[in-house]
Amino acid sequence: MWFAYDVLPSARRIGAGLAVALAFALAFAWTLACGPAAAAGVPTAVFGFEFFDDTLDTRAEVQAEQAARLKLVNAELARLVAESGEMAPVDLDGEAARIAELMPFYKCNGCEAEIAGAAGARLEVLGMVRKMSNLILTLTIRVKEVGGTEKVVRGGQVDIRGNTDESWLRGVRYLMKNRILAPGQPPLDAK
Repeated sequence: MWFAYDVLPSARRIGAGLAVALAFALAFAWTLACGPAAAAGVPTAVFGFEFFDDTLDTRAEVQAEQAARLKLVNAELARLVAESGEMAPVDLDGEAARIAELMPFYKCNGCEAEIAGAAGARLEVLGMVRKMSNLILTLTIRVKEVGGTEKVVRGGQVDIRGNTDESWLRGVRYLMKNRILAPGQPPLDAK
């Protein structure tokens, strides 16, 4: 009886000590993952995806559908960038008139970099949805440095089949997970 009496409190103390150590380790890991350093991210201008239609379908209902789909994937892109921890979206509301004036950016030879710099961004995210047919679409995305080099630091492209909300969203999520935010890439803020 003496043995059980003596060992049991020791085991409880060790178990309690492990529980406290585990709690501190989890709290420390949570702080690293969700603390100010992770939340800060690199200031990023998220311009989103633009649309290029090779089919030249001018029917009003088709154009309205594509505009709604583009809005949907741009909202998803903004959400994924914000949740990444690597990038912190900057507010572009003050530049809305200038953005509308210069779009589409694929025709302006890098003119968006000035807008991104004025908004305080060090990176910019640009994308393109290209519709070759109602069955075949390509999504391309680039993360570029702002100012000076305008070097593409990450990028990717994916072909999708089907012109639906689900296929467009799946394409954006694939690009972000497997190209832009893929594990093992150098940090975006490395200089």
